[in-house]
Amino acid sequence: MALTQLQVAPDLVEQVYTSLLNAISVGEMAPGARLTQEELAEQLAVSRQPVLQALGLLKRDGLVVDAPGRGLMVAPLDATLIAQLYEVRSVLDGLAARQAALAKVQIDRNIIVRGRKAVESEKIGAMLDADIAFHQAIYAASRNPLIAESAGRHWRHIRRASGAMLQAAGARAPIWDEHEAILQAVARGDAARAERLARGHCEAASINLCSQLSLHASAQAGS
Repeated sequence: MALTQLQVAPDLVEQVYTSLLNAISVGEMAPGARLTQEELAEQLAVSRQPVLQALGLLKRDGLVVDAPGRGLMVAPLDATLIAQLYEVRSVLDGLAARQAALAKVQIDRNIIVRGRKAVESEKIGAMLDADIAFHQAIYAASRNPLIAESAGRHWRHIRRASGAMLQAAGARAPIWDEHEAILQAVARGDAARAERLARGHCEAASINLCSQLSLHASAQAGS
């Protein structure tokens, strides 16, 4: 008996969650921005209930916190959490690049082309999607699904941290120079270089982002 496949629409709460997460990641909702159910529901053209549930999930994930007095706000970027996040990510990305190089996987170079075009577009969302697609391609090329699974547990914070990094205009093009170097090392089967470059890529991102946060905090303290 042949059955027609069902097209299941994404859950509305998940759609609201993803929309808010993207807005936070690209800087449309800056750290400290107040969040109200009524305004968000109106902007998204949904009822308050899915917004309430999505905000609850964002709070659980540490992306939204209680605001002083009343309500919720976008959580500040925590330099300590960022450093710890990239410390773990550098190990996972290094391992993935190494395994992919050992297997001499030929990753489609169009992923680099798309990334550079995203930079030219100056759209943070497009750059973020391209950046994440590159790293997911390396994870898949490692042929170890546990690497992607482990990284996936932190993808919300990785997405936000990557978005904050991409908001600094000077950091955008060098990211894809580093990506291309990693891809070349993987294609040549140079496992040691691929691992070193992948780890260095994450470590540099951590240092740059934590430095940005430190400068921002100092500026706020002085104002």
